[in-house]
Amino acid sequence: MTLGLSRRDLGRATLGGLSSIAILHHARGDEPLKLRCSLDTAPSHVRNISVVDYLKQVEAATGGKIAAEVFHSGQLYADINVGKALLQGQVDMAAPGGWTQTGIVSDCDFVQLPAFYGQTMDVTHAATDGKPGAYVVSQLETKLRVKTLGPWIDLGFQNWYSTKKPIKTVEDLKGMKIRSPGGAGISWRINLLGGIANTTAWPNVPLALSQGTFDGIVSTDESVTSAKLWEAGVHFSYADHQYVGQYVPMVSQTFWAKLTPEQQKIMLDLWAKNIPTYRANAAAAQARARKTLEENGVTFADPSRDELAANRKLMQADVANLIKDAKLSPEIVRLTDDAIGGKV
Repeated sequence: MTLGLSRRDLGRATLGGLSSIAILHHARGDEPLKLRCSLDTAPSHVRNISVVDYLKQVEAATGGKIAAEVFHSGQLYADINVGKALLQGQVDMAAPGGWTQTGIVSDCDFVQLPAFYGQTMDVTHAATDGKPGAYVVSQLETKLRVKTLGPWIDLGFQNWYSTKKPIKTVEDLKGMKIRSPGGAGISWRINLLGGIANTTAWPNVPLALSQGTFDGIVSTDESVTSAKLWEAGVHFSYADHQYVGQYVPMVSQTFWAKLTPEQQKIMLDLWAKNIPTYRANAAAAQARARKTLEENGVTFADPSRDELAANRKLMQADVANLIKDAKLSPEIVRLTDDAIGGKV
């Protein structure tokens, strides 16, 4: 990806630029292998921009022998349903949020452990790029029959956002109906702090917010901005960096088996080459998104380090219930402690 391109330019990026290559191969009787990718966020979202860029590079590197088409905004599947679609071969690629796959692999919820709360991005990377992440990937690959392309795409820090009631401390969450993106771990945190958890698929969030189905959500600045949720009534945020949301890039084994070893290597190598850029772009997008939210009237409360430490201590005192509710395995808890125990 060219870092000099603007977000708008990238957001408009499509895979059509290489269509002439695909047509040329078709004319020669060499039908390109079609890859259908499902994403449930908007084309302007940082995940979509990253995946479109990656697949454009794949198409170029394979001389048009892999022709990709990205379906945005949940046109095919919401993330919570895309795992089953990958398993059944109904879609070839997806990059769902790990929190949406906890019904399939409960250990995806390990990033909800209090040790991650209010910590830096490096703490999460130490775990997800290390043995805890590898343990989760091994389970996803077995249960969904997929190939994981490599390190996960950062979305960014998850925070609280609300419509009518300002959230200045976790005490303000009591009695509020809060939309969770999915997973028992997030619901555990909402309930622990006195909120009422509600799980709604992301494409349905704007309407539900505007209708008052819930009072707030757990999300990121970038996601809230890409969906223009200030138009749906979001006015406040408590930016406590609960955990780092990440997307897991997966290709169905049905599609993967159709590739030559050289094509498989191209896909893996391009992902490894680009993931540092995608993560840097995600961090920059989050920073821009916060500014956009502030410009559109969203007021932020940023807890102090002492306040974050107090919140973390409160959550740590109930960690046994989190482990039980989220069905985290003893192995993932041990691996996480080994990976980040000295960093927090």
